[in-house]
Amino acid sequence: MLNIAALLITLSALFSYLNYRYLKLPMTIGLMIISLIFSLVLVALGAMGFMIAGNSIEYYAKDIVQDMDFNYVLMQGMLSFLLFAGALHINLEALAKKKWVIGILASVGVLCSTLLIGSCSYFLLQSLGFDIAYIYCLLFGALISPTDPIAVLGILKTAKAPKSLEIKIAGESLFNDGVGVVIFIVLMTMATGKVMTSMDIVMLFLMETLGGGLLGVTLGWMVFWMLKRVDDYTVEVLLTVALVMGGYALATALHVSGPIVMVVAGLLIGNHGRLLGMSKTTRQHLDMFWELLDEILNAVLFVMIGLEVIILSFTSSALFAALLLIPIVLFARLLCVAAPIKLFSLWETYPRNTIRILTWGGLRGGISVALALSLPNGAERDLILVLTYIIVAFSIIVQGLSIGKVIQRSL
Repeated sequence: MLNIAALLITLSALFSYLNYRYLKLPMTIGLMIISLIFSLVLVALGAMGFMIAGNSIEYYAKDIVQDMDFNYVLMQGMLSFLLFAGALHINLEALAKKKWVIGILASVGVLCSTLLIGSCSYFLLQSLGFDIAYIYCLLFGALISPTDPIAVLGILKTAKAPKSLEIKIAGESLFNDGVGVVIFIVLMTMATGKVMTSMDIVMLFLMETLGGGLLGVTLGWMVFWMLKRVDDYTVEVLLTVALVMGGYALATALHVSGPIVMVVAGLLIGNHGRLLGMSKTTRQHLDMFWELLDEILNAVLFVMIGLEVIILSFTSSALFAALLLIPIVLFARLLCVAAPIKLFSLWETYPRNTIRILTWGGLRGGISVALALSLPNGAERDLILVLTYIIVAFSIIVQGLSIGKVIQRSL
């Protein structure tokens, strides 16, 4: 594991240097593009017969990428830090003003999108000759519906969106991630053959979401209480790290949503802890620590996303299906954004072309890939992985590179 970590950090540093010197793209997008090109070159060299110690270079590359265990590293390691760091600088007062539209987008919107994408993908894949059960199409809908907070927050730093729109996009992406994971867990439980009544589904959903929110508030206030009673930045930064690592582990043990715990705790520490419980010196050290950690983990994550292409089994029919699903996913996003925005616009003013910006700015990212990797081995998993990867790659590269221009032309 130490060798894998060393390799990822080395590649992230090297690719960051190449992007800074030559591509000059937003770091996350540039790193993914370079990592993707690097992976495709390794696959091409393997196909051309390049060998190392009697084995194809592609063989060693696949072995290393599989050892990375993308799903475990992201969902049980990096995600807690990235969500906490993202929530740390969200203005809670501004978020509260948009709580209803953000709440609907992050809950009802994700659920409706899951049903729309799941149903459309089922009929499309069946018509293309794929033998896939409806429940797996719903799982695909669940994992591809949430906008990825890691991808979204990284792109928003350079998109220069109006603050009112930025808080909607950031707030939705932070919360719909947790909701999407809960929906995925419920559907996965059903897919494995467990019979669940409507009450079982409701109780599991409430346990994960409300339980996660309650635990996040409890842990956040406990750490806030301790922060107010010390004035040493080393201790205070360490308390926030303990909150992230210990809080996520406790959430897992209690079977509540870890992502929601991290977002709620991050909002409390970022708004109350930073402003009311810390000195200026501590606040500067805390911000510097979490911003640096966020940038490093983001770099590693997008390099890992690019490397994952090595282990995928692409077929022409799966690629064709993925290309057809891209507009379907975007259309589902459009419908699920337009309905609440149109509703709330009856008594609230929104910037011009808000629906267009929210639709195009709903990026998918590493969480979708990680959830796809968590599916049971089989033909369904292989197909869903390819579909997910193509859509995520399109989202990060095409939407990510163009969202700034979309915002500028829309306002």
